[in-house]
Amino acid sequence: MVSFDDFKATDGSPLYVQILRHIRHGIAAGIILDGDALPSRRVLSATLGINPNTVQRAYRELEEDGLVNNHSGAKSCMVLPDAAVERVRRELVESEIKTMARTLRAAGVSKDEAKELLGRFWEEDEEA
Repeated sequence: MVSFDDFKATDGSPLYVQILRHIRHGIAAGIILDGDALPSRRVLSATLGINPNTVQRAYRELEEDGLVNNHSGAKSCMVLPDAAVERVRRELVESEIKTMARTLRAAGVSKDEAKELLGRFWEEDEEA
């Protein structure tokens, strides 16, 4: 079962987007696996204290992305072939890099400085 125990709605973006992000991060981290069941819409909305339509919107988007198999009257399950997991990882990385690039540009950091910083922190992580 996909867990929402550590879910915290905090960043000001729409809640359905935060639910999607939580699930996508779980997929990318290998915490959410192929075949894992999602909580029912009603259960998740009660657990998070949010409108069931918000959960429905998030689940519908997961279905449209081909990440969830929804059966009427049965649990919705994650559908995560290797290609889907890789796509989710790539999308998350690209999103993080875009955010980082905007932040660095806004702080006046040059492209060369940004490359140097990334290289330095990349090396530090390998040495740790």
